[in-house]
Parts: sequence; C-alpha cells; structure tokens
Amino acid sequence: MKNIPIAVQMYTLREESAQDFTGTLKKVAKLGFDGVEFAGYGGLTAKEVRALLDGFGLRAASSHVPLEEMENNLYQVIEDQKILGSSYVVCPYLHPDRRSLQDYKALTLFLEQAGETCRREGITLCYHNHDFELQRLSNGKTILEAIFDKTHSINVKTELDVYWLTKAGENPVEWMERYKKRTPLIHLKDMTTDGEQYFAELGTGGVDIEAVLHKGQENEVQWWVVEQDVCRRSPFESIEISMNYLKSVK
Repeated sequence: MKNIPIAVQMYTLREESAQDFTGTLKKVAKLGFDGVEFAGYGGLTAKEVRALLDGFGLRAASSHVPLEEMENNLYQVIEDQKILGSSYVVCPYLHPDRRSLQDYKALTLFLEQAGETCRREGITLCYHNHDFELQRLSNGKTILEAIFDKTHSINVKTELDVYWLTKAGENPVEWMERYKKRTPLIHLKDMTTDGEQYFAELGTGGVDIEAVLHKGQENEVQWWVVEQDVCRRSPFESIEISMNYLKSVK
C-alpha cells in the first residue's frame, strides 16, 4: 500500500472542475493525492495542464479518453499523454448503442491494434469495465473475459473497477488474480450496504477494499485510482474521507 501512489479520477470532481479546473487540481494536491486520472483537460492544452501538475506537485496517472476520440485521433491522444507525463490511456466506457456482439468484436480488434500502436510509442492502453461487460456469452464467459482472451496482454491491460465487479456479483480479488499481469490500474470504489448498492466512500461500505489493497501489492499495481461516480455529500469531502481511509490502512 505504502509504495503504490494514489490518484483521484477527475470525473468525481467534474462539476468543480467545470467551475475552476486549476483550483480543483490545487485542492486535490492539498488533500494528499499523488496524482490524477483525467476525464478531459478543462479546455486547456496538454502543455498547460502539465504546467499545472508540476506546479502543484501532482502526476498524471492516466487519462480516460472516449473510444471515438481514440478511433479518430489516436496519435494526438498518445502525444498528449507524453506531454502530461502519463504512461496510461484508458478506454473508459461504451455507449449503449455500441454493445452488440458485433460491436464487441470490432472493439476487441480496435483495442488490439491501438494497444500495439500505444505500446510502440511507450504508452499502455487499458480497458475500464462497468457491469454490462460482466454479462455472460453463450460459451459461459463474460464479455470482459472475451475481450482479454482476444487481445494480447502486452497490448491491452485492464483497469478493473472493484465497485462494478462487485455490483455484477463478481469478486474483485479473483479478477485481480486472473489478470495479475494486466492490472496496472485499479479503480477503488465502495458500495453502500443498505440495499441500494450506491456509491460510497472507501471504508464505509461492503466492498472488501483491504483485500483489494493487499492483492495489489502482489499484482504490482502501479496506481490506485479513487473514484466516486456520485457523492451524497461534497465530492471534496467524499474523496477526503476515502483518502483518510487509505492512509489508515497499513
């Protein structure tokens, strides 16, 4: 735990970032985060964002980049990561109209090709899951398993999201073990135990975060990424609670 840096996914702070991108980064640094995972750059250039990161003592853990942007402008996406100092770019989400079986086959082919291009440029491509990729195919495997079965581990890594795995009835630690050579990034999220299965601050819900953290040491996880899709309190308060929990875990 002590050796793995902690980032916050900026989507958690999307409203705050829209109002004051620079001020939001500054507050993230003050809360003790080592870095950030981007979900957009606040209308700034990669060079401008890099200057802010350097000024606040933050690092770019990775960037969530829409699939369509990677499909249309992959080399610019890669160049941005180099400028930011990020080693990882993540395919974050599939829109509902791109979730047919044929869509998944096309996605897998694209990820393999894009991942190879990224690798040759010194960048690692990861795929971030939600719960819909945990649906079973006719052969009994999940869609997520099929994606990784059909791509090479050197080209396509995974950013496992422990909340969505848990919501789908899966054990995050078992998935980390299954893909232990492909898990440089892990999304840390907790889930309420009140029956709503809502997003919760780390250490306040039912996800076995400590087991995930322990497994991360074995898996050589490079970044823990704290994300809370929706917060019932101030997002800054929520991520502070999560950070304080992580600091308390020995």
